[in-house]
Amino acid sequence: MYLTPLQWRTRTVMPSADVDALDVGEPGFLGSRIAFQQGKIEARLAKRYATPFASPVPEIVLGWLTDLVTFDAYMKRGFNPAAEQDSEIKAAATTALEEVKEAAESKEGLFELPLREDMKGSSAIDRGGSFGYSEASPYAWTDRQREEVRR
Repeated sequence: MYLTPLQWRTRTVMPSADVDALDVGEPGFLGSRIAFQQGKIEARLAKRYATPFASPVPEIVLGWLTDLVTFDAYMKRGFNPAAEQDSEIKAAATTALEEVKEAAESKEGLFELPLREDMKGSSAIDRGGSFGYSEASPYAWTDRQREEVRR
C-alpha cells in the first residue's frame, strides 16, 4: 500500500477530526478505500507501466490516489454538493480518473511513469536515442533518392 491512513491524512484537504471520526465510526474504512483505489489505478496502468510502483512512488500517482480517497471519505461522511469546496473535491476525483485513463491509453507518454520491462520502446516514454537525422550536405538526400530510383 502506497499510503497508510495516517500518511493520507497529511495529503488530504479533509480536517483531521473528520478523518478520525471516519476511523472510529468504521475501523479500517480508510485503509480499505486506499487499497481499493490503489488497485483501481494499478489495474488501469498495468498494461503499459510497471505496477505495483516501487518506492519512491511517482508523486502523480500519489496525487491521484489522494484525490480519489478524499472523495470517497467525503461521500462516507456526507457533504453538500452545492458547496464550492465540495464540488471542487468531486471535480478533483473526476480529473484524477480521467488522467489515469489518459495515462493508460496514451501512446505519447504524457505522464512520466516507469515502463514495464517487457514493453521498452513500445509505448509510453522511453529515454535515449536521437529524433533527428542529419546528412553531410543539405543536398545529400537528393543524391540518395536518385541512387534508390536507379536501382
